[in-house]
Amino acid sequence: MKYAGKNISCGKNKYHDTERQSLLMRQRRFLLRALPFLLILPTNFTTTSIAQTAVTKSAVVDYTRNVDPFIGVDWGGNTFIGSTVPFGMLKVGPDMETFDGRRSGFGYSSYGNILGFSHLHLSGAAGKYGNILVAPVTGSLDIADIKSPRTDEIARPGYYASTLTRYNVRAELTSSRRVGFHRYTFIKGGDSHITVNLAHALGLGTGRESQNFLGAEAHILSNREVQGVARVRGGWNMGGEYRVFFHMQLDTPATSVQTWTGSSLSPEHDATVAESKPIGATFDLQTKPGQVVQVKVGISFISAEQAHQNIQAEIPAWNFEAVRRANNVLWNAELGKLQLSGESDKQRRELYTAMYHIMMMPVDRTGENPLWTSNEPYYDDYYAIWDTYRTSNPLLGLISPERERDIVRSLVDIYRHTGYMPDARSGNDNGRTQGGSNANVVVADAYVKGITGIDYNTALQAMIHDTEVPPQNAQKEGRGGLKDYNERGYITTADERAGSRIVEYSYDDFAIAEVACGLGQKEQAARALARTHNFENLWDPNMTAMGFKGFLRPRNPDGSWAAPYLVVRGTWPDFMYEGDIWTYSLYAPQDMKHLIEMAGGPQQFNNRLDFVFGRGHFDVANEPGFLMPLLYNYSGRPDKSADVVHLLLEKAFSDTRSGIPGNDDSGAMSSWLLFQTLGIFPVAGQDVYLISSPSVPDASLSLGNGKHLHIVAKGFDPNGLNRYVQSATLNGQELKTNWFRHSQIKDGGTLVMTLGSAPSTWGTTTPPPSLSDSNANMCVPIPASKPNRPTN
Repeated sequence: MKYAGKNISCGKNKYHDTERQSLLMRQRRFLLRALPFLLILPTNFTTTSIAQTAVTKSAVVDYTRNVDPFIGVDWGGNTFIGSTVPFGMLKVGPDMETFDGRRSGFGYSSYGNILGFSHLHLSGAAGKYGNILVAPVTGSLDIADIKSPRTDEIARPGYYASTLTRYNVRAELTSSRRVGFHRYTFIKGGDSHITVNLAHALGLGTGRESQNFLGAEAHILSNREVQGVARVRGGWNMGGEYRVFFHMQLDTPATSVQTWTGSSLSPEHDATVAESKPIGATFDLQTKPGQVVQVKVGISFISAEQAHQNIQAEIPAWNFEAVRRANNVLWNAELGKLQLSGESDKQRRELYTAMYHIMMMPVDRTGENPLWTSNEPYYDDYYAIWDTYRTSNPLLGLISPERERDIVRSLVDIYRHTGYMPDARSGNDNGRTQGGSNANVVVADAYVKGITGIDYNTALQAMIHDTEVPPQNAQKEGRGGLKDYNERGYITTADERAGSRIVEYSYDDFAIAEVACGLGQKEQAARALARTHNFENLWDPNMTAMGFKGFLRPRNPDGSWAAPYLVVRGTWPDFMYEGDIWTYSLYAPQDMKHLIEMAGGPQQFNNRLDFVFGRGHFDVANEPGFLMPLLYNYSGRPDKSADVVHLLLEKAFSDTRSGIPGNDDSGAMSSWLLFQTLGIFPVAGQDVYLISSPSVPDASLSLGNGKHLHIVAKGFDPNGLNRYVQSATLNGQELKTNWFRHSQIKDGGTLVMTLGSAPSTWGTTTPPPSLSDSNANMCVPIPASKPNRPTN
């Protein structure tokens, strides 16, 4: 059943006429100051929108002050420290090693030495990049020993600074989309050097997931310029070779310039290596105490000349502060999509930092695709869709639909040129596929929420390709075990990750059915729908664990049951990937009603969830369980969802350096935090949001085009006692369900929840939609479920 959305007035403009005149004058002054730097902004950011954003938002409220980039850097959060713009290709920041010489896999470390500042990083993940390492040095230069402790460290959106105590240099960083801007203050002066190391990369080694340095070139153009390229392959995604071209400029002429290949310096101005061997260049200077030397490094995946053009286009002048301000304009435009009232200081830092983390990946490399020419947007560093499809993509579809449109268009274009939409992609190469073909869910999520400007017919072709064409390398792309999945209806122990794949493929097929149905492809929709219950073919209704019956169980190639899989957290060769039977056995968002029946009915299902959360079987640090706290909504106990969500927010998240309970995974964990704190949660791939309980009294999300989703918690208690919804209204109409549809808020809306200190009957009678509902809104009949189970 669908409800029509209701248009909500935005109210009277808060500015009076005199204030409006002042506003226009401030707009004009801003444009005059910012004009030389506007080219660092995205192409869809007009001068009018820049001025409006800067004046009506940034000049009034600097949301970047609410962001603490250090949240999540420790205990595996792996969040990026340095400077970037929203979805920027370049991320310039420190690469570090601990004091005992262990190098960071993602760049930063809370303790240890800074090795220099490289220009490509991930966020919330490790195992890639760290290219083109720039470092200031004083005194005698030992190219094998460039590192320094640091003090007085500052990290803010678009800005990083620290003092390198070994060299007495204050280092500051800011950036545009493709250019890193360095400002070095040589505190004592004397013999000084600006070095660039081309052989450096994160995670170099011989391991299966290590990066491998393949070679590089450096060409000195003058006593202020050097350009070249570094070639690297591998990393977590086991990708092929990627080439990082650079052009580097100093604002101060060097007294001499040298290169190195191997262990010694040379006056040669051209250096080349074709193997894993040190290579770099140094600009040697005599600095005065307090002298500032500025450096710009343009990055490109096309050519060194393109890297040079990126500098000219984005940062033509030498005004560090102007570039930093322009960077802040971009961040404030994104961060301002969240408005809070009545939140604690801790929550404000957590939520705006979460917004910051969400906006860093994937990266916009439009115009920097070295593999094919296309008019479509090009994004890379999907790291990985297996993580982000559950929360990050639905959030972007809600608050940044044009951005999500371009991301989906990029996925479709990657299919056109590589044969598959990726489940992960980095370094301009697909890989690796952890679970299902989850780009299918990303496409469906955009489709059911009405995001336009996407070639959905070609997207459907890509989705169908996933279901029909076995990949040559199932860890790189596509669906592993596809032949058995299509012919038998399940995946056997002959293929890895059969248990986690079966539930994800089943839901991916539901996503395909949605899009096919909407496009009038009824036969394709029927075929996909017939596979949405394939997970039942690995469901053993007689398997018992801790008093509960019915779990996913491996099957041998001959179809017989294999031994139950009881590993807590498997990996690549196992039956389940980064999860266990307690998590994956309860994943069927397409038909939770039927799954609850399979698990013994609502009461037994609730008892099982109680056991999962109460006995430590739930892993908040990993994505497979993201939806689990809200599953009580399907079984008539939304109050239990409220309990679990409040407990997890209190226990697992904080505004400290260890404040994220595991890899942030390109913002996936941060977007989970944001949704759960606001009290709503998306069912990815469906037009449905589930309601738990808000942990802030008043919040608003910008939906674009001046529309907002306003969430109000009446009776809010900051101690969390009043966590249970007693009643709710949406757009002024009574809302009796613990869920609502996207169509009800797409044009803006207000969700008001009245909270109390004890559970109520609210939301207990009509569960969220399931395929087996008698009124399921699909365009073709739902196939009867006929599990293909062994008899033994």
